[in-house]
Amino acid sequence: MNSNIIKSIKLNNFRNHENYALEFSKNPTLILGKNGWGKTSILEAIYITLTGKSFRATDRDILKREAGFYRVEVEFFSGEKMIVSYDGGKKQFLIKDKKFTRLPKMYKYPAVLFLPEDLHIVATSPTKRREYFDRVLGQLDSGYSSALSRYNKAIKQRNELLKQEFLSRDAIFSWDIMLAKYGVEIRKKRTKIVNRLNSKLTKVYQEIAKNKDKVEIRYKSYTSEVSESEYLKLLQMDYERDSMLGHTNFGVHKDDFEFLFNGSVADGSASRGEVRSMVLALKFIEAELIEEELGKKPVVLLDDVFSELDVVRRRSLTSNFSENQVVITSVEKA
Repeated sequence: MNSNIIKSIKLNNFRNHENYALEFSKNPTLILGKNGWGKTSILEAIYITLTGKSFRATDRDILKREAGFYRVEVEFFSGEKMIVSYDGGKKQFLIKDKKFTRLPKMYKYPAVLFLPEDLHIVATSPTKRREYFDRVLGQLDSGYSSALSRYNKAIKQRNELLKQEFLSRDAIFSWDIMLAKYGVEIRKKRTKIVNRLNSKLTKVYQEIAKNKDKVEIRYKSYTSEVSESEYLKLLQMDYERDSMLGHTNFGVHKDDFEFLFNGSVADGSASRGEVRSMVLALKFIEAELIEEELGKKPVVLLDDVFSELDVVRRRSLTSNFSENQVVITSVEKA
């Protein structure tokens, strides 16, 4: 079944693309180009129109150098159009002659994004792993994105206050309350999604790798199972140390997601190919959960990952996403 969503896209002053247009007529769509040509930028533009935000930068970073605006126009196979524009100060979405500063939930469409760095997620930093799972969770649960946004705002404000020379406990108390409230909510949602992923991970992995190995994600929460009131108390207990260091030490912003291979930490015990299979399994489950939760087959954006996958895993990737609209970038052969 062909489930194409996007029919065409036009870019103006979007990163290094002054004017660019692409028609999506076949599935999958392959975008070829040399390194530095701007292939990832096209996926970024698609991602913005589907989800409302970039996966790698601010609007000012996206704006082509010395240009006063950027514009992305997308036509969908449904006949609808969307224009995303940024004038150097604000971004807006134009849909059915109505303007929005944020993409409304009813117009969002899920996307599974596959970047080359995702293939290294097992061995990367806790920050990168959190960013990955935050992105996945944000699509599955809009409440998660909201809680994370509020938590990040509170952390930023609290840390700015902690850097001040003269500070009282009362000045940060309201931010501590926010951190406790949203920190506990974030931890609960992360625990839930990891349990859902683990319920499918080994089975999907074994189908790809053709072996009997067991794989698992272990959510390492910095806040353990503390309640909201206990969370608040721990923040207050850390006040002296935090004010001395100038940042908040306790909280879900320190959490990590550890990959296990047959019960041992995968980074070091699993081979390169086994790690690749784990990440592929994770992506397939991500798409499956999105469809279960939202009732839509996500658009799949694959950024130059084929060069890092062998023939067997490439075949697995394309066959598992055969019913999704797929857009692939790849380096042009010299």
